[in-house]
Amino acid sequence: MKKLLLILFVFNFINVVAQENIDDLLAAGVNDAQRFATYYLEPVSGGLIYSMNQGWFNSAKSKRKFGFDISVILNTSFVGSDNKSFILDTSQYENLQFRDGSVEKEVATAFGDIEGVIVVVEGESSIPGLPPQDAEFELPTGLGESNINFVPTAFLQASFSPLKGTEIKARFFPQIKTSDAKVGFYGIGLQHEFTSWLPADKLFPVAIAGLIAYTHLDGSYDFTNTNIVDGENQQFENNTNTLLFQLIGSTKLPVFNVYGGIGYISGTSTTDLKGTYRVRSGIVSEEEITNPFSVENKVSGVRGTLGAKVSVGFFKANLEYSLSEYSGVSLGLNFGF
Repeated sequence: MKKLLLILFVFNFINVVAQENIDDLLAAGVNDAQRFATYYLEPVSGGLIYSMNQGWFNSAKSKRKFGFDISVILNTSFVGSDNKSFILDTSQYENLQFRDGSVEKEVATAFGDIEGVIVVVEGESSIPGLPPQDAEFELPTGLGESNINFVPTAFLQASFSPLKGTEIKARFFPQIKTSDAKVGFYGIGLQHEFTSWLPADKLFPVAIAGLIAYTHLDGSYDFTNTNIVDGENQQFENNTNTLLFQLIGSTKLPVFNVYGGIGYISGTSTTDLKGTYRVRSGIVSEEEITNPFSVENKVSGVRGTLGAKVSVGFFKANLEYSLSEYSGVSLGLNFGF
């Protein structure tokens, strides 16, 4: 369960990087560690933001006035090969160098699988008379070595129609707390059927609607007791906020319908490394660092969606595929009245 939370809520940075020693990255200096983490986490943020925005709709046709439904929605976004690596240019770093003298190299992101990339950080001695010792370590690989290339999300969603042609939607993931982790998730959306304005909308073969939705995720993971590096109150905190603007079209048949649309997603994911760290090698030899850095990744893009829905009485099921930089699938089980 914990591993799923790490993947699901951006904390695979702990699962992958921390196990290979945060001490190593901080040895390069806070600025270099922050720059590396920004590129390393970028596909995690992207996959999460796109996954969080799937499943908001399964029809452009609005419910009858005062109609409502409750849904269980399962999403997955996929990380493509282009987002499994990035070019590390040492000229952009203050202290980090490749051991073989290369200026640039392709290295793994959190979803990559590139091993054996060795970097060197020139050391400084804090003891007079003793020569400095360089820090040498291997850059972290990613979840690619475990064949993981997806970011799942799951939540409950409710929809209610207070007015003809209009639906208010809300989604949430019940807050989960363990001894060292907690996550929370919620969202709200407004959908309106434009074809409901037509005087004979029931005769029109398709429905067309627009949707605006906001989604928020926050969580933290405390790894002080893992003894990865000396210190206190060590944790990662994440806040992710997204907006979705969506145009939707669908058929209006009694049992089987198809739907689709084009949308624009914009989101920001901020991950903070909090706590105290006592680093004993490299450029900050034997230095105590508090709240080392914050990583902000902004993601935006267009996506196309195509799906199908089957309705039997008050039960409905839908399956959709979204094409985008982080393409994905969504399954919805809906109970409506």
